[in-house]
Amino acid sequence: MNDGVPPIPLENLALALLPVLAVMVVVHCWGLGIWTPLYATARMLVQLVLVGYVLKLLFLTEQPAVVLCTLVAMLAIASWIALRPVKHKSLQIYRRSVVAIALGGGGTLALMTQGVLQLEPWYFAQKLIPLAGMSFTAAMNCVSLAAERLESELDSGSDFFDARGRAMQAALITVTNSLLAVGLVSLPGFMTGQILADVEPLIAARYQIMIMCMAFGAGGIAAAVYLQLSRPGS
Repeated sequence: MNDGVPPIPLENLALALLPVLAVMVVVHCWGLGIWTPLYATARMLVQLVLVGYVLKLLFLTEQPAVVLCTLVAMLAIASWIALRPVKHKSLQIYRRSVVAIALGGGGTLALMTQGVLQLEPWYFAQKLIPLAGMSFTAAMNCVSLAAERLESELDSGSDFFDARGRAMQAALITVTNSLLAVGLVSLPGFMTGQILADVEPLIAARYQIMIMCMAFGAGGIAAAVYLQLSRPGS
């Protein structure tokens, strides 16, 4: 077993851009506009390099306040992004999103890190922050789908309870598909990373089971909380 994943030389990493460039050539030749994929790729490169430096510093911290502030910032940003497809935004709707993602994503994260993994200390950033990202992202995506579908259904004149049911079904489509496809169609990134790091596949599978349960629970609970808070008179 190796001690870890060997670093990828920059000249080798540059080869990974070839498929991206191929897509951009097709997009450009078909007159679809190259700016969006070019901007997205450039932004991805800058963001990942910057986050690499930030995480390197964050993983060295032994201050729980720093980790807690990071989690709060992640929650605030995720709650805002979740409302991107909503047409009629308001401070009240943002509060619903914050509460939903805090309870769904944060509550599930606490169970996994303190109950399943029993992190010591609880603010061990190298494990807590990546797992928080997964949990908050799952909650964010489900809230986003639920909010958009609920608004659409209500605008079309549907009864709230019918709209709530359809919105909940829509919110769970992606995360349910991931449960059905894992191991058959897709090998998740976390499990792949562990296997590449020479972790025993069965051990990696246990971690991935925890993550899949976390994603489904965080997303489902967050969507349910958001929809319940959206009930007239709540």
